[in-house]
Amino acid sequence: MERPVNTNVDNQSSVRASFTARPPQGETAPSGGSAAHKVASPGTSGSEKRTGAYIALAGPTACGKTAAALAIAHQHELEIISVDSALVYRGMDIGTAKPTADELAAVPHHLINIRDPLQPYSAAEFVSDARALIADITARGKLPLLVGGTLLYFKALFDGLDDMPKADPVIRAALEVEAQTKGWPALHADLAQIDPVTAARLHPADSQRIARALEVFRISGQPLSSFHTIKPVAPHAGSTGARSLNDNKSVADDVLLISLEPLNRAWLHQRIAERFDAMLSGGFLEEVKTLRARGDLRADLPAMRCVGYRQAWEALDRLWPMSELRDKGIIATRQLAKRQITWLRAMPQRRVVICDAPGALDQVLTLARDFVEGRA
Repeated sequence: MERPVNTNVDNQSSVRASFTARPPQGETAPSGGSAAHKVASPGTSGSEKRTGAYIALAGPTACGKTAAALAIAHQHELEIISVDSALVYRGMDIGTAKPTADELAAVPHHLINIRDPLQPYSAAEFVSDARALIADITARGKLPLLVGGTLLYFKALFDGLDDMPKADPVIRAALEVEAQTKGWPALHADLAQIDPVTAARLHPADSQRIARALEVFRISGQPLSSFHTIKPVAPHAGSTGARSLNDNKSVADDVLLISLEPLNRAWLHQRIAERFDAMLSGGFLEEVKTLRARGDLRADLPAMRCVGYRQAWEALDRLWPMSELRDKGIIATRQLAKRQITWLRAMPQRRVVICDAPGALDQVLTLARDFVEGRA
């Protein structure tokens, strides 16, 4: 979660701005410290312009992605493409920590507020939208900067998604009936038997993703994890047909992936707690009440299962005392951050910047500048 749009901006600003270094007032001299670690080269050298090249900035929630992105934008002509499965939804501002009006005005942003909470948004749709935006932004002579923490979206863009079966309402309804009888933890255990890779990254109560993984297996006979790599085959009629930006090219050819990762988990946990407190004081619960008052939203919709919203919805449903909302929200956000870091560590092409180290922002700016100038 980044910061809320509306009230208590000063409190949230202090959380966001505390990312190790401040955005520069002018050109920032490269820092020679050890906060950045080269994991893999993003590819070409020389000063020639690379068509379709872009920078990806990823990291766990509350690590300082927004501050870093705005600092990069201070030095380069760019447009930001959001890589966040929650920011796509309209009317969900505080809990998703959408960029402020000033931030949106300072730098063009894309893939924010493009869906009503009733409308799901898939990784395949993201790949299609991101590909079109990257082509358009580069054609206008600007640099695309992809920023966010939805690592499945990044992976889908980098590696592609194989011929993923479309949703089957009959199978999904049957799974819902099974869940009512056995419980989602039991279905999670079933998933672990057929797809241990996917089960290992899902919480036993994550009904949406457990159901999707089981649905894919029952439709195709293959584990969901097997669809997360590219195969050089034409998509069939019942598939999503998602492909990566470069099809079978390596992502390393024209992409710089900067990964903000904390060395000290306590640092990140403190930022998560401060941010959630600021969200609560900024009207987050009232935002969820407004969404509920529409009358057409349900707790099982992907939008309402976003971290924070799910816990607030359950509290308003009196599944547990409202006094527990803060702790449950912070715990869920910590779990999200842990999953995000796990995803990042499976991306060997990333350049790691220790975001709680001195000079981290300078390291990010140096990596971005070197990439733009063709030296990375």
